Amino acid sequence: MIVSHHKPHHRNYSRKIMTAVRLDGKACAADLEERLKQRISKCGVEPHLAVVIVGDDPASHVYVRNKIRSCERLGIKSTHIELPEDTSQEEVAKTIISLNNDDSLHGILIQSPLPSHMNEESLTDLIDPTKDVDGFHPANLGRIVQGRLDGMIPCTPAGVMEMIRWAKVDMTGKKAVVIGRSFNVGMPQALLLAAKGADATVTIVHSRTTDAKAECLAADIVIAAVGRPEMVKPDWIKPGAVVIDVGINRVDDSSRERGWRLAGDVHPDVEKVASLLSPVPGGVGPMTVAMLMANTVTSAESQHS
Repeated sequence: MIVSHHKPHHRNYSRKIMTAVRLDGKACAADLEERLKQRISKCGVEPHLAVVIVGDDPASHVYVRNKIRSCERLGIKSTHIELPEDTSQEEVAKTIISLNNDDSLHGILIQSPLPSHMNEESLTDLIDPTKDVDGFHPANLGRIVQGRLDGMIPCTPAGVMEMIRWAKVDMTGKKAVVIGRSFNVGMPQALLLAAKGADATVTIVHSRTTDAKAECLAADIVIAAVGRPEMVKPDWIKPGAVVIDVGINRVDDSSRERGWRLAGDVHPDVEKVASLLSPVPGGVGPMTVAMLMANTVTSAESQHS
């Protein structure tokens, strides 16, 4: 019934040749950074972030450089710890414990992915929850369930919420669909959308969902975080819906000199149906880094209040 209800609207809407407004993550991140600079100036201490990277994954090193550049821009001190690929789990654990005990340090980030011989979950569990600026510690994820949103929130879902509010989208009572149920994006995203103050009615779509397209067609807000290139097609989206694309996938493209391009989880033609659409790249990515900075500042404020 849901699908048939929306089909005629979709056909009528497409004749209008509408283009979605671009939900610019870079502009939103720049706005947030200005507010963070003001908070840092009143903090009474220099916020300090430690980033630990294990191994030589090229993409991870790019991400780490982006984070360090953001720290420099904002006046956040950063410590960069590089460990070789064959470092033992015990050595990384010792590094985390040492950082936990450093009172001058407010944030600890272990860059993912770790080498295959390491248990990422058990290392995350070792991080002091008050310094867990990724927001992945069970204590921090549990606080979201309790509606306690003043601590360390996972950066990507927190960035999505910041973007939605920045765009002045009213979520109250709206039907929101989150595609994907990962512990670090999909699940906390659903909780944040449903939390008091956001007040959306949330559905989680995943690989066992009977009719993902029908669920999305009924939604006012769609957040795609599943890691499947261009999975969400235009005929999945209700006219005028808000669509946030969390996915970032490398796909082969012989027309590019490098032989590949970046693609989101949402097909680019969705812009002909949606009212707002975040681009890939330049959408959620900059917000994830900005929220990491925000978590570091929040930790510094709480430790020195």
